[in-house]
Amino acid sequence: MRLLDLYINGFGKFHKRSIPFQKGLNVIYGKNEAGKSTLHTFIRGMLFGIERSRGRASKSDLYTKYEPWDGGSAYEGRMRVESNGFIYRIERNFNKNSKSLHVINETLGREEIPDKLFFDQLLNGLTETSYINTVSIGQLKSATDSNMASELKNYIANLNTSGNMALNITRASAFLKSQKKGLESQIIPEAARNFTALLGEIKSIEHEIATPEFENQLSSYQTMRAQVKEELEKKQADKEELLQKIARGNQILSNNQFTDVASIESYMNNARKVYNEYSEVKSACEKKSRTFFTFLFFFLTALSAAGCVFCNTAGFQLIEGNLPPMLTAPVLSAVTLGCAFFFGIAGIFLVMKTKRYQKELELSTGLMKEIFSRHLGDSSISSEALKALESRMDEFSRLSTALRKSEENLAEQMEEITELQKKQESCSEVIEKQQRAQWELEKKLERLSVCKDQAAALQNILTENDRLRDEIAAVDLALETMMEVSTSIRSSFGLLLNKTASDLISGITGGIYNSMSIDENLNVFMNTPTKLAPIEQVSSGTMDQVYLALRLAVAKLMQGGGEPLPLIFDDSFVQYDDARLKTALKWISKSYKGQIIIFTCHRRELQILEELKIPYNRIDM
Repeated sequence: MRLLDLYINGFGKFHKRSIPFQKGLNVIYGKNEAGKSTLHTFIRGMLFGIERSRGRASKSDLYTKYEPWDGGSAYEGRMRVESNGFIYRIERNFNKNSKSLHVINETLGREEIPDKLFFDQLLNGLTETSYINTVSIGQLKSATDSNMASELKNYIANLNTSGNMALNITRASAFLKSQKKGLESQIIPEAARNFTALLGEIKSIEHEIATPEFENQLSSYQTMRAQVKEELEKKQADKEELLQKIARGNQILSNNQFTDVASIESYMNNARKVYNEYSEVKSACEKKSRTFFTFLFFFLTALSAAGCVFCNTAGFQLIEGNLPPMLTAPVLSAVTLGCAFFFGIAGIFLVMKTKRYQKELELSTGLMKEIFSRHLGDSSISSEALKALESRMDEFSRLSTALRKSEENLAEQMEEITELQKKQESCSEVIEKQQRAQWELEKKLERLSVCKDQAAALQNILTENDRLRDEIAAVDLALETMMEVSTSIRSSFGLLLNKTASDLISGITGGIYNSMSIDENLNVFMNTPTKLAPIEQVSSGTMDQVYLALRLAVAKLMQGGGEPLPLIFDDSFVQYDDARLKTALKWISKSYKGQIIIFTCHRRELQILEELKIPYNRIDM
């Protein structure tokens, strides 16, 4: 891969800045704070992106550090590269709210899918970690010789075990042990016991709520109570209507001075009796013989009285001789007087009897008129009126009979109402009991839900415990494997690395050192003509050369036979003296087949390149 040019729309201090590159060696020269490291980071960001950290780390991460200084600028840019005969334009927006990535194949005129496969092919499989530890070279972190030596040991050991210099065997082991300790601290040993106890409680609660006591019949009893209430209201309405009907009937009977059928029949019988008496008296009063005999008796009385007077007068003497001797005047006078008295008494008797009949007629007539007037509204006395009265009394009898039936019906309804009231009270009691049971059921269900939630949480904890134990086992296996692999340092990749790095050291040091060796204890030695020199005995400049050789060796091995990536140096030669720098630049320019980019704030790189007549492209910041 080869960089063609960069266009920075907004990144750190740069805004709308273009940087072109050429094949071979490119030197970007600028004083300190000119933005060289910003360009270096921009290239890395275009290839791998820049993610914003979370929390406090976001205040000092790369994202925040290289946000555009001009607040109005877009946080974006593009980079054109050539790879395997194709020119690609990579466009990336770093803004966390509008992040985007596009790759345009300018050769074919189409947009590529910017996935891992594309970038693996473009970068020969290098990850961001391997990239910044191989072809992207910043200032070496060699604060002291011992620190550098320790770092080299770890790099070499990790290359043998993982091929990744970002790993640190010692730190990795410590990290894994720390992880194991952390995983062990996360295991909750009492979870299984608590889970078993909760399962027992859940089973007990489920058994309790399955009993008939908690069977939910509330709805059915509420429906039943509503039906009973509706029926009771209807019965009570019927009762009220019947009471009113009975009251009206009784009022009618009472107004007519009746109480029951017997009183009606008695009244009718009495009416008949009065009517019969009326008829008899009227018939008696209307007899002419009674008047005739009355006049006859009074006439005879008068005649007898006249005879008596006659016998006591001189006129009797005229006929006295013609009568028998026993018929004397006193006798005849007594006889005629007796007859007069008899006939007078008989006449008076007849008169008195007639008056009595008339009085009885008046009385019976008044009674009948009152009866007929009261019940028929007409005081006329006749047999038809009597029949009408009988019909009226029959109506009263039927009314009385109906009232008695209504009263019996009322009694039945009262009993039914009483039963319905009892049933309603029973439903209310059952509903109240059901409500208490449902309240208890709800409490049990709430507890059951809590227990199930706790059991589910504990199940997750148990699952997590199992996972943690699996991870602990994996950590143990990783530690064991790491230790086993680290003891075979001279096998496979380690041997190849030693050979490749030794070849590179020879070129970088100008033949001063031809090879390096690593023993089983990860001690690094430089092979000199007379002895193996421990890495601690060489100068810091030499250690930088060893470090560069290791980087280039790793880069060469990891890239395999693919097109080499640009080799980028960001003020990487600060500890090189002029001789070492001349040797290194001469060797790098000849031996590295890919593009080389050197960021520097010193003119000596430019002077040495001019002196060695090595062609390069100069870019001033």
